[in-house]
Amino acid sequence: MGSNKNKLHDREVGTIKDVEKVMKKYDRESNVRIWEGTPQKIIRYLCAAFSVYCIYVTLFSTMMPEEKLNLFLGLMLLLGYLNYPFNKHHVRPNYIPWYDVIIMILGALPFFYFATHAHSIIALATRVTRDPKMVIMAVLAILAYMELCRRCVGIPILCVVGALLVYAFSNVRFGKVIYDLFYTTTGLMSTPINVCSKYIVVFIIFGAFLERTGISNFFINLANALAGASSGGPAKVAVISSALCGMVSGSSVGNTVTTGSVTIPMMKRTGYKGEFAGAVEAAASTGGQIMPPIMGAAAFLMAEYMGIPYGQVALKAILPAVLYFTGIYIAVHLEAKKLGLRGIPREELPKLRQLLPRIYLLLPLVVLVWLVATNKRTMQFSASVAIGITILVGLYNNLITIATKSQDKSDNLTLAKFIDALEAGAKSTITVAVACAMAGLVAGSITSTGLASKLITAVVTISGGRILIALLLTMLCCIVLGMGVPTTANYCIMASTCAPILITIGVPQVAAHFFVFYFGIVADITPPVALAAYAGSAIAKAPPMKTAFNASKLAIAAFIVPYIFAMNPAMLLIDTTTAQVVLVVCTSIIGIFGVAAALNGYLFCHISPLLRLVMAAGGLLMMDPSSSTDLAGLVLLAGAVVLQYLLGKKARPAAT
Repeated sequence: MGSNKNKLHDREVGTIKDVEKVMKKYDRESNVRIWEGTPQKIIRYLCAAFSVYCIYVTLFSTMMPEEKLNLFLGLMLLLGYLNYPFNKHHVRPNYIPWYDVIIMILGALPFFYFATHAHSIIALATRVTRDPKMVIMAVLAILAYMELCRRCVGIPILCVVGALLVYAFSNVRFGKVIYDLFYTTTGLMSTPINVCSKYIVVFIIFGAFLERTGISNFFINLANALAGASSGGPAKVAVISSALCGMVSGSSVGNTVTTGSVTIPMMKRTGYKGEFAGAVEAAASTGGQIMPPIMGAAAFLMAEYMGIPYGQVALKAILPAVLYFTGIYIAVHLEAKKLGLRGIPREELPKLRQLLPRIYLLLPLVVLVWLVATNKRTMQFSASVAIGITILVGLYNNLITIATKSQDKSDNLTLAKFIDALEAGAKSTITVAVACAMAGLVAGSITSTGLASKLITAVVTISGGRILIALLLTMLCCIVLGMGVPTTANYCIMASTCAPILITIGVPQVAAHFFVFYFGIVADITPPVALAAYAGSAIAKAPPMKTAFNASKLAIAAFIVPYIFAMNPAMLLIDTTTAQVVLVVCTSIIGIFGVAAALNGYLFCHISPLLRLVMAAGGLLMMDPSSSTDLAGLVLLAGAVVLQYLLGKKARPAAT
């Protein structure tokens, strides 16, 4: 009886409420105010109006940057305080304390004042800080944003900002720092918030509309049709569907919850342990942020920082993303073989021919990629066109429902869903905008003090000019800073601080920026603050820390691939030929296979500890760009695989 109870318990899965409970414990972004009745409607329509305003401004506005950005920052601050309480104990229906209202108003007014008096303030230049009133307003605005950052983004990034501000005020005249941070485009209004208001917000709204057309279910069904029947099929479905859904979601936690609510129960029914099922979904969903075209919204910032077209950033991201998901796919396949798991019976799976009539759901994505790749229009215009096509797709769903007299109207686009998408777009923008504002303060502090050159000197001295040590130090910085921090914010800060260091010691610019981007992402599955893994564990009813460690092991490719393209930029299509690209991809896949098999401990049969070390060493050697290490790694891996095959062949008759 005890074993039956354990089996029943193991098959339990968490609900959305379980996910919310876990995320509220670990994720500040999940602790939001509860609005009901009339206040809820007011907030809802304010958010929707903000989304409409952002689309209009990005397409038609002729305002000066100082006017446009200050209005954006002011409105974001208002929405931020209306959605995020002082702490989780203030989360109760229709409650906002008086001091939050005061902070919100005093913090937003300076932005609106600057927007309406931009011409006269710009004309004053540095003299603006001679007026105590203008200094006080700037200080209030900065402090209000820092407090909002604490509420919805987290403490780590705030510690970085605080330390840099203390350093700036200690080394530079107070008035100059305030002027740089608030009244110029080198602080709050610098590149991150400019890109957020211009591109990111429109793409976030596009993703919100696309999710309401039923494309997530289409991707899950497509993945089931392709891989559901193979060994350990549900885990492979999780990998494929998360890669596809990640193209539009831009959130590792959101992706985990969306696809995980379907794939994790399937994995547990197949025989995977809860902590492994949650880990597969978390690792795959986190990888969605490196999957073009949206890439967690950081792709637009990367394009701006590096000074290259967005289409090139998306193109360069393809091969690393393929290697990442290949690594996870290999790991789940080996785990399925080790446990002897089978796939889902084919009769229970959707057929490809049944999915073909729904292929029109991909039209918005296809049009978006085409417009961006051909550079026919601006990115914001392309995203706006994609939003329009998504709405048409939703209306087409309505016609299909009417024509077929279907009772399933879940994918129909209603007025309520239309407002929902606009509201979701605005709310999802808050944390990104706040993080970008903090990144602007970091960049402004570094610019004001000339700290960048000192950081470069320090790291070069510590690393002795050796690229590998500098890469390792940068990786640790990215992971620590990225714990509980949105990818966009992490990337902005590392792009301002660590990427220039890597470039100085010889890493190509694009490779340096991709390196910090990747390691900012893996913080979502790296203990102790692995938000995506915790979301997966809540659905799987599994221990959060075990799930996080399993996810880190599954996503080993994410810890290795950045080193590959940092030392061999051919993977990012930099100064290379087709033959070189094919070679680096082939050797990297073989290397990832070796490392994945070593970590899993199974290939044809269980691998001995010594042979696991040999396979891990062979895999790592295959990833080094040198031809001599490739050859040595290939010999080690080939020998280990042949030996394992012979041992497995010998063990099979004995087992029968």
